[in-house]
Amino acid sequence: MPAEKGGDTHSSATRPPSGLARWRLIGPGIVVAVTGVGAGDLVATLVAGSRFGYTLLWAAIIGCVVKIALAEAAGRYHLATGKTILEGWRSLGRWTSWYFGIYILLWGFVYGATAMSATALPLAALFPDVMPLWAWGVLMGVFGAAFVLFNRYAVFETVMKLLVGVMFVIVVGLSVLVAPSLGELIGGLAPRLPEGAGIYTLGLIGGVGGTITLAAYGYWVNAKGWRTPEWMSMMRLDNIAAYILTGIFVIAMLIVGAELLYSAQIALAGGGRGLLDLGDVLAQRFGAPIAAIFLLGFFATTLSSLLGVWQGVSLLFADFVRNLSGSAMSEGTSGLEASPAFRFYVFWLTVPPIALLLLGRPFALIIAYGAFGAFFMPFLALTLMWLLNSARTPAAWRSGWLSNALLGLAAALFVVLCINELGSLMS
Repeated sequence: MPAEKGGDTHSSATRPPSGLARWRLIGPGIVVAVTGVGAGDLVATLVAGSRFGYTLLWAAIIGCVVKIALAEAAGRYHLATGKTILEGWRSLGRWTSWYFGIYILLWGFVYGATAMSATALPLAALFPDVMPLWAWGVLMGVFGAAFVLFNRYAVFETVMKLLVGVMFVIVVGLSVLVAPSLGELIGGLAPRLPEGAGIYTLGLIGGVGGTITLAAYGYWVNAKGWRTPEWMSMMRLDNIAAYILTGIFVIAMLIVGAELLYSAQIALAGGGRGLLDLGDVLAQRFGAPIAAIFLLGFFATTLSSLLGVWQGVSLLFADFVRNLSGSAMSEGTSGLEASPAFRFYVFWLTVPPIALLLLGRPFALIIAYGAFGAFFMPFLALTLMWLLNSARTPAAWRSGWLSNALLGLAAALFVVLCINELGSLMS
């Protein structure tokens, strides 16, 4: 099988590798998992730890299992059918194109400003006298656009892995530094729901690592060179390994919240502001160098989300335009990165949202993005269930009882979260 132009030639062999060689190919799962973990997710986990200690640890673990099921379903559809998720949605009716087209344009405008603001926050804190926050944001947006337009998937994946390494070492190291209580940590594995913890529990299960980029997983799997059902077990290994890594990352943030904030009853602000607050707490407790290292991890987290969206959601939009135009679908994801629609959406994420940056309310943008993002996940979970339980998917690769149970749980969870976010906006 020839490699896609600009793709990863090391994974384009006719047959998947076996044994330890499989671990060297892991990549698309890491990309989708780390893209979904942003500033708002980190703050949500920290706040849960600061309010309830280790009590909601079980919810964070269930959340990772739910994301594994969603990403696996998206990847399975691509490999089993040879079609993209946009083609699948189109087969369900014209309404899906209307829903997705309107959503992706509105979402991109809000998220562009959100991502640039969130990435600018740690830089402005580390270098307060260099330039204002909005200028850092514009710089990061332009950098992300240039990186995505001038590099293909192989380079993109390598950079994302480097950012994951920085995030993982810093956050897990920080969780060790605050000296977790192993007894309480183990106790958090038992499902309990303290009074007032309902929405935090749902947020932990549904929020961390769950965005529109879950739908991009199949595109990244194809860009890696995995395009037939023979790669199904490789995709599943890649997906599970990535979300286990994400689970460790989330648990580490919960530990920091529980040990550093819960006992001292320190409250954090919403959005990225909460991470700056944590930096102040770390500076007081451990000194300025530790706070600076944490801000570096904060920056790696937000930059990885920015790059992942600039690349992955632009692929989704390019495929959306290709489907609308009625172009031949036999090419899979080939050529999407070089298409005018891909370049347009990178522009859409970068330039128009600068107007929102100039409003000077970065934390409000991050909160608004969280509310706006809730509208996509129910759509993704429900349509994946539909596609993978119908004749649109070969019988051998349709969902079994476990996949259906997890996708059903995800759909119900995201509907509840969406209703809650709507209620928050109304009030």
